[in-house]
Amino acid sequence: MNIENIYGDKKWIDFGGKSPLIALFKSFHELSPEIEAVINEHTFPVSFAKNKHVASPLKRNKYIYFILEGAVHGYIKTGSNKITTWIAAENELAGTIRNLWEDFSTDEYVETIENVLAIAVPNTMTNYLYENFLIANYVGRKMTELYIQGASERAFIARLPTAQKRYERFLVTYPHLMNRIPLKYIASFIGMRLETLSRLRSKVAVE
Repeated sequence: MNIENIYGDKKWIDFGGKSPLIALFKSFHELSPEIEAVINEHTFPVSFAKNKHVASPLKRNKYIYFILEGAVHGYIKTGSNKITTWIAAENELAGTIRNLWEDFSTDEYVETIENVLAIAVPNTMTNYLYENFLIANYVGRKMTELYIQGASERAFIARLPTAQKRYERFLVTYPHLMNRIPLKYIASFIGMRLETLSRLRSKVAVE
């Protein structure tokens, strides 16, 4: 999909007149009118159909996406196998992790699990805000803290020694995803065979 800002001045009509990214940033700190103007000008809404690539090694990562509706997963390939490394849904940011906020190639993929409505956030805009507004650096730091917490939790789950412990931790950390995301993605994310995950789910349901 060729993502272009095709909406012009009317792009925020369905969003209360401004980019939803502004509300996200303002949850961390008040913004100046200048920052809001930059965000309104350079971000834009975009839709992706289910099972479509948002980013890939052949699709340079020029954007981070703020998800309004739907879910996506990030994965890497080993041969013909896909290994899910993270899953994101509403009110989360999605993009290739290894070049987050940058524009160079990576071996990661981002694929939609459901139909997705998101706000495209250009890396060039983010860098501009960092270079010209101190508040943007504060907001960026707070958002990075959340990302680090999420990455730490993913690493923690991956290091748990048994499939059951990883599954139990997933239920604690991501209960909103368990009955929503296809089991094949969850099984890959927590490092087990689909059959093992199905068996664990049945065991927990019985208990």
